[in-house]
Amino acid sequence: MENQIPPVAEVAELELEAAIGFNDIILWDYKQRELIARLSLHKGKIEALAFSPNDLYLVSLGGPDDGSVVVWNIAKREAICGSPAAGLNVGNATTVIFSRCRDEMFVTAGNGTIRVWELDLPNRKIWPTECQTGQMKRIVMCITIAVDDSFFYLGTTTGDILKMNPRTKLLADTGPAKDKFSLGVSTIKCLKMGGLLVGSGAGLLVFCKSPSYKPIKKIQLQGGITSITLRGEGHHFFVGTEESHIYRVNFTDFKETLIATCHFEAVQDVVFPFGTDELFATCAKKDIRVWHTLSNRELLRITVPNMTCHCIDFMRDGKSIISAWDDGRIRAFAPETGRLMYVINNAHRIGVTAIATTSDCKRVISGGGEGEVRVWQIGCQTQKLEEALKEHKSSVSCIRVKNNNLECVTASTDGTCIIWDLVRLRRNQMILANTLFQCVCYHPEEFQIITSGTDRKIAYWEVFDGSVIRELEGSLSGSINGMDITMEGVHFVTGGNDHLVKVWDYNGGEVTHVGVGHSGNITRIRISPGNQYIVSVSADGAVLRWKYPFTS
Repeated sequence: MENQIPPVAEVAELELEAAIGFNDIILWDYKQRELIARLSLHKGKIEALAFSPNDLYLVSLGGPDDGSVVVWNIAKREAICGSPAAGLNVGNATTVIFSRCRDEMFVTAGNGTIRVWELDLPNRKIWPTECQTGQMKRIVMCITIAVDDSFFYLGTTTGDILKMNPRTKLLADTGPAKDKFSLGVSTIKCLKMGGLLVGSGAGLLVFCKSPSYKPIKKIQLQGGITSITLRGEGHHFFVGTEESHIYRVNFTDFKETLIATCHFEAVQDVVFPFGTDELFATCAKKDIRVWHTLSNRELLRITVPNMTCHCIDFMRDGKSIISAWDDGRIRAFAPETGRLMYVINNAHRIGVTAIATTSDCKRVISGGGEGEVRVWQIGCQTQKLEEALKEHKSSVSCIRVKNNNLECVTASTDGTCIIWDLVRLRRNQMILANTLFQCVCYHPEEFQIITSGTDRKIAYWEVFDGSVIRELEGSLSGSINGMDITMEGVHFVTGGNDHLVKVWDYNGGEVTHVGVGHSGNITRIRISPGNQYIVSVSADGAVLRWKYPFTS
């Protein structure tokens, strides 16, 4: 049986937690870190969940395909009753909140619908009452309810706040009258001390009060605000944004502290500096980030606006990060400060798609979207094109250089891998296969290479004559996009569209360990120098660090 390698991650302690799965609600015991139950009834997407104040019930709201609201008994793990969430002539309900005092009342809202629901347990029914807003038509994004249930507040896409009375089901007031919240009110929270915390789609966090809703305190954060969570009475609270930032905010001085961050776009590449596993770098869209491995803290962020970074490499001496960009430029940055050291303009016509450096720090080898492989001489002040090698017909996806810098191998989506002589700057050998090659590695003894790609096969090839030695079935579903091999050549790792990290025995050709943790396609994977960790990155913006399963 294959072993599971656990991701190195911290888990907070909570009593109960509900998560949305595929059509399922998953109930978790957070203290024990185990799954309690799966609740299945909804068709398709589940929009929102809410626990009742005494954790007796859970209410769930189905998506557009389903359109129903269901109340669940948590103790019995079964549905009590359900009903269509919204009327016939209005849009979908998208958000739900329970009363703060009663287990029998909750509120749903969405596109043109605001409903207060009463649970009738003896008859196993829920009774909705539509709230009246007069001529005002709004799309509600979020709800919060006062501690004593006296009022509930709704944030809308138009950037105003509606205050409703749950007893009369009538509109109490609305605001702000003039300066509405840009890009809508995306999240809202009632404070015990009175007043509201409001987060906008433009990243503005505001403390305000009814009826004017004018900002009393405000700060600008990075990315649209997606959630606010209070700690205790709300003297401290946490704010999450669309750009994967989590801030801790002190209410008294209304100052933010960034406590966690990650990429919010597909991560394209990950690389360790030579000889150390203390740091690693990743790139996604416009960002290159340098991370401290053990603490998972971001040490440096380099941003080039409106560009996409395809791949990165550290120079062997650690003095620069070389990066490949979709505007056809190669940029080099200082890894401590992020200062731009030099730019090679017009390096490739259709963007730079792959990059590698030689161990003597004198050359950079780049691959482009048009299929060219270019060798650059890097001096103290100059960067000169040495040779353009034009044999690939499609974009270059991966480049690896031999340790002695005499040879390199390039993989391309045209179904070829080419081994180049870096002295004569000519082709030594070509490998052909019916696949789009995504990754290639030299075995440390450098007489064999291993490749993989969209055909899901892992192939071993002889460097000398380009003949195939063996083929393994690398994945049951989807392309293999990333591959790395240990310094000793005993094991290698792969990751791809099946979301699994696999550790392989090189000689045996068998999987020894499988890591389950990614929810998106794995794009690249690396083993740290010294074989302590495996770091894998994926299209959903995740960076996962795994404990390497063998002692080196």
